Amino acid sequence: MFDRAYRQRLEADLARWETDGVITPAAFAAIRVALPPLSPGINIAVVVAIVGGLLIAAAFLAFVAAHWTELGRLLRLAMLLAGIVSAHGLGAWFARASQPVLADLCASVGAIVFGAAIALVGQMYHLGGDFADGMLLWAMGALAAAALTGSRGALAVALVAACIWSNMRVYETHDAPHLSFVVIWLIAAVLALAWNSRVAAHLVALAALPWWFATALLAAPLSPYVLADGAALLFGAGLALAVAPWQRASSAGTVLSIYGALSLAGVAILEAATANEVFRAHAGGHPLWAISCGIARVIFAFGAAATTRRAGAAFAASAIGLVLLASAVWTPPHAGEPWRAYTLALCAMLCLVASGMLDAARPRIVAGWLGIAGVIAAITWTVKGSLLHRSMFLAAAGLVAVALALVLNRLLPRTRE
Repeated sequence: MFDRAYRQRLEADLARWETDGVITPAAFAAIRVALPPLSPGINIAVVVAIVGGLLIAAAFLAFVAAHWTELGRLLRLAMLLAGIVSAHGLGAWFARASQPVLADLCASVGAIVFGAAIALVGQMYHLGGDFADGMLLWAMGALAAAALTGSRGALAVALVAACIWSNMRVYETHDAPHLSFVVIWLIAAVLALAWNSRVAAHLVALAALPWWFATALLAAPLSPYVLADGAALLFGAGLALAVAPWQRASSAGTVLSIYGALSLAGVAILEAATANEVFRAHAGGHPLWAISCGIARVIFAFGAAATTRRAGAAFAASAIGLVLLASAVWTPPHAGEPWRAYTLALCAMLCLVASGMLDAARPRIVAGWLGIAGVIAAITWTVKGSLLHRSMFLAAAGLVAVALALVLNRLLPRTRE
């Protein structure tokens, strides 16, 4: 989808440049020949086929469930195995017919039926295993199917099952971090790099968020420390990978930095919303492993800035450092408003916006503005504290921002229209 949109913009730019005489017709033709062919897109027929496949899978599962008590055990097991084999066999046929989307859909349906088969077989034979173990088995089977077929949908099923399994384990044992999930996540990340797929990179980045959230929420209730370190990990690692000389790593790093920027904005909002003595009194500790993750990713971010010599990466690293610093000054349970945490959170989001503008990274700009709006709203509507004092703080911050804008307007070169 992203490649298609880029190619459309490129075709329009090339046509305009040829009309304006910027490039010759020969250069225009040479550029078009050098471009790789686009993969087939998703048309209406494919969408209808996807819906039909999902309906057939749901009908199969509903039919098996409706006649579950009437069928013998071997027949039940045979029907489940037939559903899995049929889905993957149909996927192989679509793959040979050059229908990758439908082949991916069949592999995804096969992974879903595999998970349903685990639950039904466990019920049929009265297996006394843990439910979380069944989710782990489902995740491993779907991950194997993804590795063998290259299915992004099967990878999504595997990551969803793995996230549920990990959260259940953390909730049951309160033992964080759940490092076993990291192994599955790393395997999925290797697959995303091997496929050079932005869709798979988005899935892998999304899967990291619930793991960090469960680790922070269940291991240290109401504590933003681990969340801040997790956001720093995603954002800093994404920035470091984005400047790598390998295209696969660079593309995956760009995707990872998007979710890192959005997570960083969410953490800043959380810090501003909970930075008072009521929440500080119930905050958990700051584990050493989380501190190490946060510090390491700040180093990676500044390393990326030094490698590329771009101010945008330096501002991004500054945003990470300020959010981590805000979580540190969030700790003392002294009375009064946490003005330092408010100031650091606002400065971090301003650095995030500046980073996105300098690097032309729209997701960072959006995340920064969302963070600024959220922090301002959190400061304004926090229950604890004086509303008058907070209004004076916001007014002072606004005046400082206006003064800074006037100084920058005089120092920065002006563009002519």
